[in-house]
Amino acid sequence: MTDTPVTLAAADGQAARLPQKSDAPLALRGLTVSYGEKPAVFSVDATFPAAQMTAIIGPNGAGKSTLLKAALGVIPRLSGDVTSFGEPVDAARARIAYVPQRASVDWDFPTTVIDVVMMGLYRQVGLLGRFTGRLKSRALSCLDRVGMGGFADRQIGQLSGGQQQRVFLARALAQDADLYLLDEPFAGVDAATERAIIDVLKSLKAEGKSVVCVHHDLATVRDYFDHVFMINVRKIAEGPVETTFTSEALNATYGGRLAATHIDQLRLAEGA
Repeated sequence: MTDTPVTLAAADGQAARLPQKSDAPLALRGLTVSYGEKPAVFSVDATFPAAQMTAIIGPNGAGKSTLLKAALGVIPRLSGDVTSFGEPVDAARARIAYVPQRASVDWDFPTTVIDVVMMGLYRQVGLLGRFTGRLKSRALSCLDRVGMGGFADRQIGQLSGGQQQRVFLARALAQDADLYLLDEPFAGVDAATERAIIDVLKSLKAEGKSVVCVHHDLATVRDYFDHVFMINVRKIAEGPVETTFTSEALNATYGGRLAATHIDQLRLAEGA
């Protein structure tokens, strides 16, 4: 596979075009989403690399979550093509796991933790299929992996926000996917949960899996991620963190909404 080179968008906001075909875990070409007459995401091209952790960053309202949802078909695309591992995304769904924002989930729904995790196995058994002991053991193993092994019979609504996020990550792990898409997995969780989640995500990368996260904490981008995609309705920049996550690109992405102190800290790090 040939990765798209690191680019800042041109002055008119148009980035270099992607190749016609890509075997990347996720590739977007000309993706546009509109709410009414206002585009939320405009003509975005992107290639998310294999066996790496990618952060999608940008200011509030920049289209980060919309980008993921439109790529998956959760919300309609006005235009554009999406492929996953060289196939139309619909044909590759069995290889993709998605963790939505915690705030978008109805946590009052009466179900247990183990039932939520076993939802990640429905593709294997079908909606009317029966779960074997082997599959339940696999679900319990996924709960253990996120530090929630002792909560299998707990009602999901009785958990803390961080615990709920771990359970949804366990559900994604049960799918045994090749590509994991997570929408702000660290939002509103405690420090222990954030460490647990990042440890699991890094272990997935070590297994050759690909991870893409909508992320809001700029201070942890360098520590957590290999690749970064920067958006403000249009693509601003994409590429390896060490060469793309720069004060120039951050200013282009956030403008005056980015704290000057963070830019100063980044410049100091660049000069170190």
